[in-house]
Amino acid sequence: MQHGAARDKIDHRASVPRNRPDGRFAPSPTGLLHVGNLRTALLAWLFARSSGARFLLRVEDLDRSRVRPGIEETQLADLQAIGLDWDGPVVRQSERMKLYEETIARLDVDGLLYPCYCTRKEIRAAASAPHGISAADRYPGTCRNLTKAERAEREATGRPPALRVRAKGRRVFFEDRLLGHHEGETDDFVVRRNDGAPAYQLAVVVDDAAQGIGEVVRGADLVDSTPRQILLNRLLGLPIPRYTHVPLVLGPDGHRLAKRHGAVTLADRALVGEGPGEVLGWMARSLGLAEPGEVPSIATLLSRFDPKRLPREPTVWSAET
Repeated sequence: MQHGAARDKIDHRASVPRNRPDGRFAPSPTGLLHVGNLRTALLAWLFARSSGARFLLRVEDLDRSRVRPGIEETQLADLQAIGLDWDGPVVRQSERMKLYEETIARLDVDGLLYPCYCTRKEIRAAASAPHGISAADRYPGTCRNLTKAERAEREATGRPPALRVRAKGRRVFFEDRLLGHHEGETDDFVVRRNDGAPAYQLAVVVDDAAQGIGEVVRGADLVDSTPRQILLNRLLGLPIPRYTHVPLVLGPDGHRLAKRHGAVTLADRALVGEGPGEVLGWMARSLGLAEPGEVPSIATLLSRFDPKRLPREPTVWSAET
């Protein structure tokens, strides 16, 4: 196993796979995709297809308490409705539990994990708000060096522990294709939640490596989680993909687009007389890939696609654009 994270500062660029930048889109079946989600999926598809690479779909359904019946089927239908296709079968995280458990066991055997008994409320109370990670998400290390007696005392309360990585505050930097240089300090993040479920940070790293993903294209709101994932790749000796964090679609109030902003899903747009083609046209115009009023085909968008011409700033949703 490679432990490249032994350095205080990690540069992942030498290990980026360049031979085939296979891409993916990985929605969670907890709600309908809105035009912002669909635009991110479109961009992930364009990045992959313009490079002659595969485009894969993965359903991130680990949080079973939030998964809603029928949502996955509707999400896949919406992606097809705007013209996206994908290679191979859809992969579901809920069917890959053994792989996650084996990975967690590897980390544990190597002494890279420790049990954490803290609640979110306790973490929020103990943490300050450093750059790049919110106070609610950054862990201050409360349980990192507990003695056996202290662990036994916490176990006696019946509170099940989560498992955290000994990240040692390493700083990780990478070059994002759109955002440029980015770096952040890694805290001791969770890889197994206290309910026994694998955490997102672990599952996404394991899945991207297992599926041969060479380029991760996703929303800019996830850029601050990337240093954690690069570190985890290093600890596991896995190849690290290239990252491209694309600008978000915002609501008129300046916040990330959501259902509260009105008719923002394909089903909503259909009710006001707008089909998938018109929604695709809006996305294309917002990305500088179409002229005002133009409704290009997906094939036309692929022929015009140039990452260098993409906007770097968020787009405010407007049905009139």
